[in-house]
Amino acid sequence: MSRTDHAAFRPGPGWATGVGSLPGTDPREAAAIVAGELADLPHLAELPARGPGADMVGRTAALLADLHVDLQPSGWRLVDRPGLDERRARSHLSQDLDELERALEGVPGPVKLQACGPWTTAASLRLPRGEPALSDAGAVRDLVASLTEGLRTQVAEVRRRLPDVEPVLQLDEPSLPAVLVGGIRSTSGARSFAPVPVPMAEQVLRTLIDAVGAPVVVHCCASRPPVALLHRAGAAGLSLDLTVCPQDLDDEIGEAVEDGVALLAGLVPAVPSGQRSLSSPAATVEPVRRLWRRLGLAPEALRHVVVTPTCGLAGADPRHALAAMRLAGAGARQLADAPEG
Repeated sequence: MSRTDHAAFRPGPGWATGVGSLPGTDPREAAAIVAGELADLPHLAELPARGPGADMVGRTAALLADLHVDLQPSGWRLVDRPGLDERRARSHLSQDLDELERALEGVPGPVKLQACGPWTTAASLRLPRGEPALSDAGAVRDLVASLTEGLRTQVAEVRRRLPDVEPVLQLDEPSLPAVLVGGIRSTSGARSFAPVPVPMAEQVLRTLIDAVGAPVVVHCCASRPPVALLHRAGAAGLSLDLTVCPQDLDDEIGEAVEDGVALLAGLVPAVPSGQRSLSSPAATVEPVRRLWRRLGLAPEALRHVVVTPTCGLAGADPRHALAAMRLAGAGARQLADAPEG
């Protein structure tokens, strides 16, 4: 299934980007760093250290159209009326867009936006009675429709603010593997909700992807991301942690790449680990070179792999986060200049 023109995402050689979150609380500083260090594919940074509403789920809740949320000890909950928590989340998002606009004004090229995908949103937001929205099929339908409209609005808003850029939307789906196997539990933890059938999960994703009006990348940093499902659903790009993906997913990744799906390869450690948290650019990108050799793909295609951290950088200190972004850029240039190593 080849990508249609409106859904295509064709990275240039040597591109790097971030997954989404960064440490710190200053949106102006974050936007300036992203624009400077990840100039080929800058992204709208998330700064969860600012507090509730700046986190991934709160950011997504701020995008919902005609649905409202508040924050409870159990997490974000759907409610009848907007309140302080929702206004705070919308304010954080507005500030972040203001600073992105300032940093990228007059600079052409793509820019990546992030939000939770429909299944992670349904698993994360709570109904008024406290259970995940995933537990109610009607609530899931309403939530997906609201999220789709909210994402369409955000894409249009970015195009209005920055007419020289082309938005790329990243859907974060860390909960999708659990949704597919019945791993989402009730608030009490006493029971699990039934697995969502693969055809249903695929259809919901495809409908949203077709509707948002921008190329869609799906990020899933689980050890076994549902690559084939995401490919069939029409994702223009796959953002995967290649340091944990098992080799038995090679064929699914290869089929997607050969079909024109962009690969955003998570290769740079998102948080320091042990004494040697960051390697040389050549060593950092070696996992994707090995993948290419196993698949027998043309080395030239490695020039268009986008290098990223393995996940968001909110858990890192600012020094590591900056070093990780720079290493992602250096690794991407390594693939562009010497794809065969």
